[in-house]
Amino acid sequence: MFTESAELYDLIYSTFKNYAAETSALATFIRREHMQAKTILDVACGTAEHARLLERDHGFEVDGLDRDPAFVKIARGKLRGDVYEGDMISFRLPRRYDVVQCLFSSIGYVRTLENVRRTLERCRDHLAPGGIVLVEPWFAPGVLEPGRVSINTAESGDVRVARMSHLEIDGRLSRLRFEYLIGRVSGIEHATEMHELGLFTTEEQLRAFEDAGLTATHDPVGIDGRGLFLARQGT
Repeated sequence: MFTESAELYDLIYSTFKNYAAETSALATFIRREHMQAKTILDVACGTAEHARLLERDHGFEVDGLDRDPAFVKIARGKLRGDVYEGDMISFRLPRRYDVVQCLFSSIGYVRTLENVRRTLERCRDHLAPGGIVLVEPWFAPGVLEPGRVSINTAESGDVRVARMSHLEIDGRLSRLRFEYLIGRVSGIEHATEMHELGLFTTEEQLRAFEDAGLTATHDPVGIDGRGLFLARQGT
């Protein structure tokens, strides 16, 4: 979780992630697959930037769900819809949706295939009749390069931030260690986060959809090059 950097998340990701283009592609995809779709639940919504644009620019009614209280607070400031604090493995909400989506590889944070299945069951149980589930996966085993180091820098007003990451692979887990240097008028701060995401093959994830009572297909490109699963309730 982004426990040390929630307030900086949008600033950092705005330097390399094109939310407007991704959201436009997503809206087109949704309308192609479910022409009558109006309501969306964004699972693991983070700061709700995709959700905000789906709501503002594309006319959808969007609710959000995230387990991080800091992200929930930020998301509530952006959306007209409800934003719930909860775990994607076990959430239960009072309504159903035309679309239940989990974007930007957030599914990897559940770490195991069993938890993928449990998450997909929760998504299935929150679908309105005819609804669809969209999941943007994390990387498959063997794709990521162990030891990879990257750096992102961003600035806004009196804030400057540099984030360096280091990648480790431990079996079916990828570990991203983020080190932050945050410069403010008051001085320079240092923060560290460790993120663990499970590595699953496309075939394993398709079986997890099936085990969760969903019929899924996989687009290897998707909205951001990481691929996209589309699923409907099984018949």
